[in-house]
Amino acid sequence: MALLEVCTGSLQSVQHAVEGGAERIELCSALPLDGLTPSLGLMRQVRLQYPRLKVHVLIRPREGAFVYTPGEVRQMEYDISEALPYTDGIVVGALTSEGDIDLPVMEVLVKAAKGRPVTFHRAFDVCRDPVVALEQIISLGCRRLLSSGQAATAEQGISVLRRLSDLAGDRLIVMPGGGVNPVNAGRILTQTATTEIHGSCSGTDGITSTGKVSQVLAALRAIG
Repeated sequence: MALLEVCTGSLQSVQHAVEGGAERIELCSALPLDGLTPSLGLMRQVRLQYPRLKVHVLIRPREGAFVYTPGEVRQMEYDISEALPYTDGIVVGALTSEGDIDLPVMEVLVKAAKGRPVTFHRAFDVCRDPVVALEQIISLGCRRLLSSGQAATAEQGISVLRRLSDLAGDRLIVMPGGGVNPVNAGRILTQTATTEIHGSCSGTDGITSTGKVSQVLAALRAIG
């Protein structure tokens, strides 16, 4: 069955994701800001409470553009090193001011991950050339690409996501994310020919909903 990665921004959301059946989460903070690096305390507590849960930690030092100063890059390196004892993977992304993948910065950050699988996040969705960016991300050794297909939602970006998935082949996992819900999750996966999908499954309060996680997983089971 395809894998659901649940984006969680608090310990309560992690608890709800696990209760709903999630086997992997992206751990972050400040979801209304599209996610920032979670606190060390949150990372440690999640690992303590859920030792078998696969945890991928978002490294993003601030809101806004994905163009980082040397000081911010050093901060991200440090955050990665602090996260390593508590995470199974790192989620990160950096761009140049021209809208390309910042290869020198990403090389530093991938190296800092020390072999943990790296997901390049939705900074990709504002790249000026998605095909060139995809090949660069693959060349960096990233394991996954989280993307909405450069559209407002993954459902709207299905055609681009399918093209990216076809181009990547077995070199990288393209993971659709953005607006994923129990109604569209199965169609997004089927039409993009991908094997993983990403969603917050949140309720009106912004907290992950146990019911929505269960419903998305049921939709995935229905397509095999």
